[in-house]
Order: sequence, then structure tokens, then C-alpha cells
Amino acid sequence: MSIKRKVFKTEHFQKQEKKYSEHCCVPLCSASAKFNGILSFHGFPTHSDLRRQWLVNIRRDHFTITSHTRVCSRHFASDQLIEPTTLDGRRRLIKGAVPTLFEWNGFKVEPPRRSHSLTRDHDYCSVPEPSALDISASAAEDLSKDVETLRKEIQELRVQREFGLQRFAGSDTDIRFYTRFPSYDHLMAFWFLIEPCIYEMIRVSRAKSAASRNEEVLTPARTSTRQLLQPIDEFFLFLVFLSVGLKERDLAHRFNIHQSTVSRIIATWTNFLATALGSQCIWLTREEVQAYLPEEFKDFSDTQMILDCTELRCQTPSSPLLQSEMYSSYKSHCTMKALVGIAPHGPVTFISNLYAGSVSDKELFKQSGIAEKLTEDMAVMVDKGFLITDCCKCKVYCPPFLSKQKQMPAYQVKETQAIARLGVHVERVIRRIKQNKLFDSIITMSHVYNINQMFAVACMLSNYQNTALVKKWVK
Repeated sequence: MSIKRKVFKTEHFQKQEKKYSEHCCVPLCSASAKFNGILSFHGFPTHSDLRRQWLVNIRRDHFTITSHTRVCSRHFASDQLIEPTTLDGRRRLIKGAVPTLFEWNGFKVEPPRRSHSLTRDHDYCSVPEPSALDISASAAEDLSKDVETLRKEIQELRVQREFGLQRFAGSDTDIRFYTRFPSYDHLMAFWFLIEPCIYEMIRVSRAKSAASRNEEVLTPARTSTRQLLQPIDEFFLFLVFLSVGLKERDLAHRFNIHQSTVSRIIATWTNFLATALGSQCIWLTREEVQAYLPEEFKDFSDTQMILDCTELRCQTPSSPLLQSEMYSSYKSHCTMKALVGIAPHGPVTFISNLYAGSVSDKELFKQSGIAEKLTEDMAVMVDKGFLITDCCKCKVYCPPFLSKQKQMPAYQVKETQAIARLGVHVERVIRRIKQNKLFDSIITMSHVYNINQMFAVACMLSNYQNTALVKKWVK
């Protein structure tokens, strides 16, 4: 700074000292104009609202303003001050300036709080910061979703751990393996047919089963404590036993129940299904057979049914007499033999009881009682060697024997081929029935007492489980 400027500033301070003695009216502020050329002092505005704002900011509610009342420049922000352009100029305030810097706020202006009300410059793209309550609510919602997810996973694991129908409901391949029904929907359709009478029939069947074993008949209260499976799972257990041929001990482990309970469930459902399905007449009248007669039988249009015998291997009895009666020279084993008849379009329409394996086809035909059902206007189709012509009043389609002829005539060859082509369908039905693995293995003596019912149930179930032998036959 030059000497001339220093002298001018000193003279200016002296003039201020002599002429003015201004003080700041803001509480806790001791600034005065005496010997102070850095600060400037500003009078109150004439506008009433702005003046009131000044009084509020400097905290002087009841204060008398005179022409000499001043507020120093240290209480104004720098952007509210207009610096002088000349040495003798004075510092001025911008229009609408308000004091905001004080001792009690550390001479700092805090940023304004965020308002919930909309302002003129509101940013509609901004996202408000979540409050602690919102964060807690969001965390609680996330936790509830996690709990629900874990609950579903636990339920799925429980279903996968338990060996029941619900576990395999989503796989038609598994349903077909364990039950012989083609799909879950097909199985449930059959279930809805038998469900209306199931509870009464099961109660009666259990009572009969308990009486046959000299056991105490359980009351409803005591039954509920021992009833560990739902009826549909009991039905599934029976189908698994029949279709897969699992042992009772294996089923007890799979279904997590006692082995005696498995035995009781199997006996109950055998009696129930034999009664429920046996109450439906599977024999078809001549008119019903003719209504569904396939086109392939046009040369044998009076055919009422196709007959054949099948044998089930069983455990060799200890009695030599029973051994000789049950021994089958055809199977070279002790067997039980049954006669099965189907209508030309495929369903099983006749099932005989099981007889000792040594009985001939002709004798079994006589004892089965089917001859009484066949009339003269009917015909049956049998395999070669099924000599029943003299045992029934109806016509018999059987492949002819060569007899003493050196060569079979052409018409007999064609007849043999035609009968063999059509008669094979009964073998296909029997094969379907014996796909139940229970009949693949040797029938034990423990199951001989109800094997008749089991075989009949398997034959009747085949009418519900399987589709037509030839699809184009279905009208």
C-alpha cells in the first residue's frame, strides 16, 4: 500500500472517530465503528415485513428502532454485500438482504430441512430417503418372505421324505410304475368313483378281518389313534403292493408304519375292492358285445368272448397230496390256475376262481360255471387244445388240427391264421394283468387265503387302468 493511501485511510478513520460512534444492535455482538474501517454498519429497511424479519433473526422482539440503530456487516452473508468500487465508496446491501450470521449459530447458515410439502422447485425425479420406520417395515417384509420360502421348502422336503401318493403326483411315469394307472388324473378319476362308499366299506371290512383273526374290533376312538395313513394313501399302499410286489416289511419301512398295520391295510383293501368292483356286473349281454364289435371280427361276428387260462406259481405245500394236486406239468411247478374271458373289444368280462394247477383246461371250463352263461346264438374263441366243444351249447372257434391229413387245406390255414390273430388279444390282456409284480414272484402261503380276491381285483382293475388293445376299435 502506498504512503498516500495509508495517510488517506488514517484520515478516514479519524474522521469516523470524530463524526460517528455506531454500534451493532445484535445481542452478543460488541462491534462498533470506532477505529474500525473494515466493518460496515447498516440501518434497518423501511419495508415493514423485511424489518420484522430482521428483528426476528437478531432476536429483538420488543425493540425500538431509531435512525441510528445499526447491524454490522459481519451478520450478513458475503453474497448479500455489495463491495465499494472506489476508495471513498460505501459497502451496501443487496435488495432484500437479511442478517443470518450470529454468535449463537457460529456465524454459519445451516442448510434448510427437507419439507414434505411441494414447492415451486420440487424435483419430481428425486427419491426420498427412507425413514427408520420404512426400513424396519421393509426388513420385516423381507423376513416374512424368507419364512414363507423356508416353509415351502420344508413342506417339499417332508413330501419327498414321505412315501405317499402326493410325492409322485407330478410324475405320470412314477404313477404308472407304482399303480399301473397311466396317469395321476386317471388314478384320481377312479378314486372319485369309489370314494363315496369307501369309509363305510372299510369299517365293515376291518371288522370282518379282525373277526377272522379273533382280534378285537377297534372302536372309532381307538381306531383314530392307530390310523396313521389317510384312506387315499392306504389305497396307494395296496396298489404298490399289487403292482410292484414289495414285501410287507419293505412297505412298513417306506410308509413309516408297523408291519402288522401294512398287513391289515392290504387285507382291508382287498376285501373292499373285491366287494366294490365285484358289485359291478362285468358280464356283457350279446347286444352290448355286438354294439362294440370291432371290424376285424366281421368274419366271426357272433363271437361273445375270447377265453384262455393262466397260471400263477405258488409256494410248494408241505403235504404230498397237495403237491400232487397243485403241480403243473406245463409250468413244472406248483401253480394255481384261472380262466379269463374278454369281450372282442378288450375288457375283461369273466374271471374264474383259482384252481389247483393240475386241473385241465376243459375241467376248469366246466367248474367255472361259464357254460351256463353261453347260449346257442353265441360263440367263443379259444386257443388250439382248448377242447370244450362237447361242454357248451354255443359255437366254438378253435384252430383246426391236422389230424390224419398230410397237409392242411388252404381254407383251414387261413382260418387258423385268422383265429390266432384275433385270439392273441386275450393273451395280451392276461399279460397286462400279470404285469402286477405280485404275480411274477412265487405266491407265498401267507397270501393263499385271499389270493382269489387279489387276482380278481387285479383283473377288474385292468378294465380301469388300461386303454383299448387297438385304438381304432374304440368308437
